[in-house]
Amino acid sequence: MPTAARTTLGLDASTQSLSAVLLDAATGETLWSRSLAYRDDPRLAGYGFEHDTLIIPPREPGEAEQPPRLFVAALGAILDDLRDSGRDVAAIAAINTSGQQHGHVYLGDAAEPLFRGLHAADGAGRALVSRLDGAFAYGGAPIWKTANTADEAEHIRARAGGRAALIARTGSDMPLRFSGAIHRKLAGRYPAAYAATRRIVQLSSLVPALLAGDCAIPLDFGNACGTGLMNYRARAWDAAMLDAAAHDLPGGPGALAAKLPPLVHPLAVVGRIARYFQERYGFDPECRILAGSGDNPQTKVLAGGDLLSLGTSFVFMISTPDGGVDPTGAANAMYDGLGRPFNFGCRTNGALTWDRLRRFHGLAAVDHAAGEAALAATGAGSRLRFWHPDAESFPVIAANPEIVRLDEGPADFAGDYAGVVDSALGLVYRYGKKIGKAAPADDPISVCGGPSASPEIMRRVAALWNRPAVRAGQAGAALGAAVAAAVGLAPEESRDAVAAALRSAILAGAAVIAPDAELARRYHAPGGFLDRLETAFEELRR
Repeated sequence: MPTAARTTLGLDASTQSLSAVLLDAATGETLWSRSLAYRDDPRLAGYGFEHDTLIIPPREPGEAEQPPRLFVAALGAILDDLRDSGRDVAAIAAINTSGQQHGHVYLGDAAEPLFRGLHAADGAGRALVSRLDGAFAYGGAPIWKTANTADEAEHIRARAGGRAALIARTGSDMPLRFSGAIHRKLAGRYPAAYAATRRIVQLSSLVPALLAGDCAIPLDFGNACGTGLMNYRARAWDAAMLDAAAHDLPGGPGALAAKLPPLVHPLAVVGRIARYFQERYGFDPECRILAGSGDNPQTKVLAGGDLLSLGTSFVFMISTPDGGVDPTGAANAMYDGLGRPFNFGCRTNGALTWDRLRRFHGLAAVDHAAGEAALAATGAGSRLRFWHPDAESFPVIAANPEIVRLDEGPADFAGDYAGVVDSALGLVYRYGKKIGKAAPADDPISVCGGPSASPEIMRRVAALWNRPAVRAGQAGAALGAAVAAAVGLAPEESRDAVAAALRSAILAGAAVIAPDAELARRYHAPGGFLDRLETAFEELRR
């Protein structure tokens, strides 16, 4: 097996938590892992987000922001835990990061000296979050759940020449969550904050910017896909898209361009670790900081083929070696944490919605045993129920706080949970078929995220996709980032081999669930569950 040096650290700033994975870069063994849940860790209390939704209370429907300082505090907390674990921090050769896609922060004039101050010879005794006071020009970090940008997205779409022209340029149809539409929204609604912004930094770049002590680090071209402002094939900011987003904003497209970072490959080294982290935690001064990428691109690192990520959102990632885009706009074209192209569909109402359903029925959000019992007791495909508490993007439908029940079963937790699970997974499968070529029946689909630990959910995935389903673990994007860091340490000519070997080592012994023939028949037979599901869904969204 090709070898790489020492250990790597992968960090993932997600919607619900900050996670870390320490990886032996030669063997793929996870040496240490940790996940800090924002709502549960007492060190992260007091940042002003709602306990249920994990966002700042919205000022209008569709607004979805998290506190920028929360991510800074979480980074400091998890590095404290790493130091206190007794692991050899000095042996970490590279740190790579992941951040929830589309999420970003707006930095003001004070940010540059504050970030640069992390290289100073003093101050290691101060908490990281206290050192960044005053860095942010705007008090929120808009995230992927944003759904109040319909006017802005349509303006950009029209100015860019229409839907087809937009997709041809960027690989996507400017979904409401894409950063370009959000920048335009912010500039119109909060012009003072937009004017005070010197740098717009995606959440995937915020952590490496802190670690490197440089708020001007580049952004990887994989996560730049999620802004809607990058030319997909050129991997560069697109002048026509910048014009579409900012032609009538103060300073025009030039001002927006000046706030955006340069673009690089996700494995590019963007700096060495700042002195603050050397002195406070014991990092080697030569520890490399990589550009990192979004959570979906980094999760995709773990799969050689297609991947289903069951996280806060559900994301179906389809490999596209030819770099093709979906002309219908149902999918978004991206690059993963190794720079490989793929298309994906992102379902907003994911695992967090299932947690909310448990609470709706008076159960604890984490009562997964009750969910498992409900699935075991309720025949797969026997309940047809929808719940979209948030506006949905894949496939598109408006938010509806009510559970829609289209079967004759009782309105109890077992029926609601089984029906909502089947409809969510079934819609991802059914509409995912429309955005990519069908994979061979013997080509496994990798599945990661918390729900992949459920045997009943994995049975359903295998039957719906009618392919073997491989449980790829729960570390997801943090593990993918650590693997990509190990690949980045290797010589360029051996990186593909290192990536393949690490994936093989990590997935060795992983559970493989073969599709149950009878279950697959219930889903796929003419007039079966999937046919009824699509018919009902199309009627529902008319």
